[in-house]
Amino acid sequence: MSWCCHEPRDTFVHESKSKIMSNTSIGERLKYQRKMKGYSQEELAHRTNVTVRTIQRIEKEEVAPHLNTVKLLAVALEIEVDELVPLENPKEETIKKKWLLLMHATPLAGLFLPLLNVLIPLFLWIHKREDNPLYNEHGIKVINFQITVLILAVLSFISLLTIEKWGFVIFISVVPICIGIIIFNIIYVVQKNKCYYPFSIPFLRLKKNQTFGLLLVIGLSIFCSCSGPKQEGIERLDGSIITKDSITKKIDQLMADSEVYGMAISIFDDNQPVYQRVFGYKDYPNKIVLTDSTNIYGASFSKAVFGVLVMKLVEDSVIDLDTPLESYLPKKIYEYEPQTRWHDDFSSLKEDSMYHKITARMCLDHTTGFKNYRWFEEDNKLRVHHTPGTKYGYSGEGFIYLQVVLEKLTGKGLEELAQENIFEPLGMENSAYEWKTRFDQDFALGHNEKGESLKKDKDNEPRGGGTLETTAKDYTKFLTAVLNQKLISKESYDEIFSPHIRIRSEKQFGEKANTITDKYDPIHLGYGLGWGYFETPYGKAVFKEGHGSGFVHHSVLFPETGKGIMIMTNFERGNSIFKELLEVTLKDVYTPWEWENYIPYNAVE
Repeated sequence: MSWCCHEPRDTFVHESKSKIMSNTSIGERLKYQRKMKGYSQEELAHRTNVTVRTIQRIEKEEVAPHLNTVKLLAVALEIEVDELVPLENPKEETIKKKWLLLMHATPLAGLFLPLLNVLIPLFLWIHKREDNPLYNEHGIKVINFQITVLILAVLSFISLLTIEKWGFVIFISVVPICIGIIIFNIIYVVQKNKCYYPFSIPFLRLKKNQTFGLLLVIGLSIFCSCSGPKQEGIERLDGSIITKDSITKKIDQLMADSEVYGMAISIFDDNQPVYQRVFGYKDYPNKIVLTDSTNIYGASFSKAVFGVLVMKLVEDSVIDLDTPLESYLPKKIYEYEPQTRWHDDFSSLKEDSMYHKITARMCLDHTTGFKNYRWFEEDNKLRVHHTPGTKYGYSGEGFIYLQVVLEKLTGKGLEELAQENIFEPLGMENSAYEWKTRFDQDFALGHNEKGESLKKDKDNEPRGGGTLETTAKDYTKFLTAVLNQKLISKESYDEIFSPHIRIRSEKQFGEKANTITDKYDPIHLGYGLGWGYFETPYGKAVFKEGHGSGFVHHSVLFPETGKGIMIMTNFERGNSIFKELLEVTLKDVYTPWEWENYIPYNAVE
C-alpha cells in the first residue's frame, strides 16, 4: 500500500519540479542544483576547475556560459546537462532545427564537388554530436546514407561501362533517387525532427565507442578521393566513355608518330572543360616547354571571337546585319586616308560597282566576293569578284572591311572594342588583337614542316580576321562562354550558328575551292557568322580553324550536347593528327576533314 502511494507522489514532485525549472534561467538552475547538493560556490569551483568568479557571474546571470563550462558543472553536480540548460526556449529549438537542417541539406553540395556530400555532414557531426543526442543520431544516419550513395555511384559507373542498355538506366537512376531521399528528409526533419534513410549501410552506430566506424568513414572518403579520378572518364558523342589516361596516351602516340612537338587541347562536356592539357614545346629546337599560359598566335580563331563581338554590337544597336555597310559612313570608304600599313586602304574600290552591296552578314559568312586577302590578286588590289551574298569564298578581307566600318562608326579601335566586350568580361587577361609587351615573357614560336622555328611576327595593327594573340587557358574560357551562351543572347548565338550559305566546294582552299561537289550534302556543310556549320545525328556542329605562321588550330562545338574540343598546335604538321584526334576523343566522324585538308600523317600518297 505504501509503494502504491509513493509512485504518484514522486511523479507529482518530478512534474512539479520540471514545471518550475522550465521557467527558470540557467543561473537559477545552477544555484538550485548547487544548494541541493550542499555545495558552496568555492566547493563547486574546486570540483570543476571553473573559477569561483565565473560561477558567481553565472548565478547572477551576468554571463551566458559556454557549453563546455555547463558540461563541467553538470558532471560535478551529477546531473544531466539539460537540467541546467532551459529546454523549452524557442530560440534554442530554432537553433537545434537549423543544425539538423544543415546536416540533412549540405550533402547536396556533393552535386557540385564530389565527397562534400560526406565530408560536410561528417564535420558537423564531429563538432555537434555531444551537444544534443539528436545531433548524434541524425548525423550518423546522414553519414551512413551518404557513404552508401558513394558506393552506389561507383557501382553504377561500373555498370555503365560493363552492362549494355540497363547499365545506362542504372547509372542515371542513382542520382535522382538519392536527391529525392535527401529532399524528403529535409522536409521530414523540419516538420517532425525525424529522418528516414533506407538502404543505408551502418558504418557508424549509435554506440559509445565509434572510433572504428569514424576511422572507416574517413578512410572511405580518402579512398574515394584518391581512386575516383583514376576512373574518371569522358562521355563521347555516341555515349561511349573514354578515360583521360587513354586520351593522354593517344595524344602522346600521335604527336610522336607525326613529329608534332607542341600542342594544347581542351575537351568539353556538359558545357564545361573536362580535360585540359598542354604537350611539348613552345620552342622545339631549344626544348623550351609550352604551358597553358604561353601566348599562342590564334590565326583565324580571331574570326570566331570577332563574330561574337559583332553580334554584341548588333544587340547594342550599333549596327544591323543586313544594312549595307557603306550607308553607315558619312563618306565613301575609299575616301578615307589609310591609317595603317595596308588593311584600311580601300582606294581600289573606287571603280568597283558591287562593293556597296556588302553587309555585315556577308562579311561574317564569307560571301563578300573578296578574295581571302588582297595579295592573292595579281596586282594586290582589292576587288569584288561576284555579286555579294550569292557565293561562299573564304575571305579575311571581308572581316577587315567590317572591322574598319565599325571602328569609324564607334570611334573605337578593334582592340578597345574586344577588350570591353569580350576579353575583360571573360577574364581573358592574356588575349589581344595586337602584340602586348607583356607577351614577350612567354610566347610560342611557330614551326615549319621540318620542325624549324619561325621568327615571331609581333603584329601591332589589330585585324579581326587574323591577329588574335591568346593562350590555351584564355581561349578555353572563350569557348566555355560560347557553350554556355554568355556575353550575348541565345537568339544571337542561334544567328551565329545557323547556315547562312551552303558550301559545295570540294576544298576550302586551293585549286579545288572552285570545284563543285555533293560530297558534303549529307552533313549540310555551310557557314554561319564567323563559324563553319554542319549537321550530325547529335545535332548541329559549329567549327573554326586557324592556320598561319607555323600555327595550326581547330575547334568544333556541339551546342546541343554541350560537347566540343579545342586543339592548338605550333607546328605546320599539326593538322595531320586532327582527324584521328576528333574520332578518338569525341567520336566525331562528321567533321569534313578532307574539305579542311586535315590529311592524316600516315595517309598513303
